[in-house]
Amino acid sequence: MTALPVIVGMGGINAAGRTSFHQGYRRIVLDSLNAQDRSETFLGLATLMNLVSVVNGQLQDIQGYNVEQSDIEARFGEQIIAGTLIRKIEKEHFDADATPWQQKMTLTASSDNAIVFETRARDLPAPVPASWQVEELEGKKVKVTIAADLDVKHDSTRDNPIKSAGQFPTGFDPSVMYNSRYQPRGLQATIFAATDAIKSTGLDWQHIMNSVEPDKIGTYSASVIGQMDDKGLGGLVKARQQGDRVSTKQLALGLNTMSTDFINAYVTGNVGTTFSTSGACATFLYNLRAAVNDIQAGRTRVAVVASVECAITPEVVEGFGNMSALANVEGLRRLDNLSNDEEPDYRNSSRPFGDNCGFTLGEGAQVAILMDDALALELGADIMGSVPDVFVNADGVKKSITSPGPGNYITMAKSAALASSLLGKEALQERSFILAHGSSTPQNRVTESLIYHKVAQTFAINNWKVTAPKAYVGHTIAPASGDQLAIALGIFSHNIMPGITTIDKVADDVYSDHLDIRNSHYECTDMDIAFINSKGFGGNNATATVLSPKVTMQMLAKRHGNDVMTSYTQKNSVVSASQKTYQTQANLGQYELIYRFGDGLIDDNGIVIDEQSIQLPGFEKAITFSTTNSYQDMF
Repeated sequence: MTALPVIVGMGGINAAGRTSFHQGYRRIVLDSLNAQDRSETFLGLATLMNLVSVVNGQLQDIQGYNVEQSDIEARFGEQIIAGTLIRKIEKEHFDADATPWQQKMTLTASSDNAIVFETRARDLPAPVPASWQVEELEGKKVKVTIAADLDVKHDSTRDNPIKSAGQFPTGFDPSVMYNSRYQPRGLQATIFAATDAIKSTGLDWQHIMNSVEPDKIGTYSASVIGQMDDKGLGGLVKARQQGDRVSTKQLALGLNTMSTDFINAYVTGNVGTTFSTSGACATFLYNLRAAVNDIQAGRTRVAVVASVECAITPEVVEGFGNMSALANVEGLRRLDNLSNDEEPDYRNSSRPFGDNCGFTLGEGAQVAILMDDALALELGADIMGSVPDVFVNADGVKKSITSPGPGNYITMAKSAALASSLLGKEALQERSFILAHGSSTPQNRVTESLIYHKVAQTFAINNWKVTAPKAYVGHTIAPASGDQLAIALGIFSHNIMPGITTIDKVADDVYSDHLDIRNSHYECTDMDIAFINSKGFGGNNATATVLSPKVTMQMLAKRHGNDVMTSYTQKNSVVSASQKTYQTQANLGQYELIYRFGDGLIDDNGIVIDEQSIQLPGFEKAITFSTTNSYQDMF
């Protein structure tokens, strides 16, 4: 009997806000929410953005005046809306209107005179160029005479043609939520996301760990670009060029595996599987696939699946921009028929399946908690959905490494076939939807829509619902599929399908005959199946089949029977109450991030090993050794 991987919690952060309890999803469909959900969303975002906080049990603004929850939208609504989703790059990242760079100059002496200047002796280059004549002066200074041209670089700025990104909500600062010790932004976001995900389960983490053998827990996470700000690899590669020294942390903390390591070392204390794989835009799905496979095989019972990317830096933006991959000011003006002195609407820079000119970079961290079905029921965990499989296929031979290929046809077709075999054709045809890769490039809108068109034809699907979260949060690269999963769970919960409101209409070259792509949000019936699709650079294609909580519960009842489900319901009532408590705390900005720096270190002297098992201090259960000989036929 194959274990079913079920989703029991999800947390994180992106341009739409916090992931737990669907806050980010609610921000996207804000205008379609009922009054209570809308008010709660504004409250959670206001505290996340540090516009209000709880002081002595009362909400207060930054001036110290009391604020009622019912007044937050009226007082801060415009500011919250403007400070979330895709928008003009804020100076916290860099000044898009005056981006720093080094201007090269060649200095030539005028009127046959040499170039002469004074400086400190210790600032001379080593070795001193042969064309320099150096004369010692008082006060450890020197006079330098150069009878040749001198190449120099000096600080300058340029008007960056790329001015928009999906940034964390304005004012959100994970570094002040715990002792972040000058860590890169992506790792700070990882700590926040992992805490949010764990607490969203409503289960005590130590209780989870004590419920299974320690090696049955796994962490599966990675970045693609790595930690590229000044505290990570970004600072490492440019430190000496700027006259600074490389720190002791920049190399290690810059690695793209660090999100995995930080979750293990500082949040969960995991001693089980640790796994990191990168696959461009499909990275979250690659790690999800590994977790799903391990749960199905019985190697893992609890999986923390994560991904993070905070790469809104001048260097990364320029790298993508020079590939003609990003939407720039000129392209947006051309699309909207604006003059050269008119400012584009940066909110609408990402336009999946519409007339577009490139994708928009985003930052985000997403963490999902999965368990096998038996453990989830035993613990009374909230069931948010299940993942029966994730399919990954490459593109074969290419001319351009970034061009699309056939691999995504395979992953989408396999996912649709799996859904049909599990739930039947009627469920696939009537109650499934697609979270599209939807990168907002002219090539993607054609090639991805053609895939959906052909798969829909094959399975006789008409009006296949398609939505594209990158229209709102941008392309977060590694965790992009995590953003899509978070939206899928929100749709299962709220029955509101997000339209692609950044487009006026579907582009003429999109294959939309069998697809339902709208530019406004709309109510939908209960959905059974979500397809999380990623069409990544280099042929990194992946599609996950995700089943709704309603369908998942029906499957669990069929497998486990009435007695188990009755017991589960009783346990789940306690878990639900704990979830409500955390939801209230999170909406009030009381996150209390988990950061176990040195807390719970394992004493090597306390480890006990025998021929059957190994017992670690701090863990109730021992790790038992396998005695099964998988190669018995060879001996």
